[in-house]
Amino acid sequence: MNDSLAAEIANVAARLVVEEGQEWGAAKRRAVKQLGLPARTALPDNDLVEDAVREYIGLFCADTQPAELRALRQLALVWMERMKDFRPYLAGAVWHGTATRLSDIYVQMFCDDSKSAEICLIDHHVDYEPRSVTGFRGELVDALSVSSLSQELGEHIGVHLMVYDLDDLRGALKPDSRGRLPRGDIAAVRALLAQPDEVL
Repeated sequence: MNDSLAAEIANVAARLVVEEGQEWGAAKRRAVKQLGLPARTALPDNDLVEDAVREYIGLFCADTQPAELRALRQLALVWMERMKDFRPYLAGAVWHGTATRLSDIYVQMFCDDSKSAEICLIDHHVDYEPRSVTGFRGELVDALSVSSLSQELGEHIGVHLMVYDLDDLRGALKPDSRGRLPRGDIAAVRALLAQPDEVL
């Protein structure tokens, strides 16, 4: 794939991610369709899409995105503290700083017993929907999805509590292709919230 085509797909995908809250994989596939390219066209990697998302937010959402990101991180922290017995880590756009009010929150939990997290929600009378979502190795992972009100944003946000085996935690903390931690625990999220709002 040539660089200019990859960048074009990434830019269209970035707009779909920011304006419609689409997941990156779906946004890349839809971008290919919108550009009238063959369905088998190679997709740009996530680093390229992330750069395009940051650029798009910087151009069109710089005045609103930092406060929206902070609100999402605050809501994520609420759920991480509720589920602290299950070693929760924040991942995805809310962790990396590219989220807007349309983004869902992804909390990855590493449990000895996968049913124990579900029992915890039932005990606390939390309405949730069990589903499968794509995990960090591309495999399907059980998730407990809830709709949670963000007071700051004045709307309900999707929170996906993804259930992993405890053994998966070892590989989960390796730095990504850019040398960053791909997810953060409660202390790391608190540290992010203690910083002034970042502007992309």
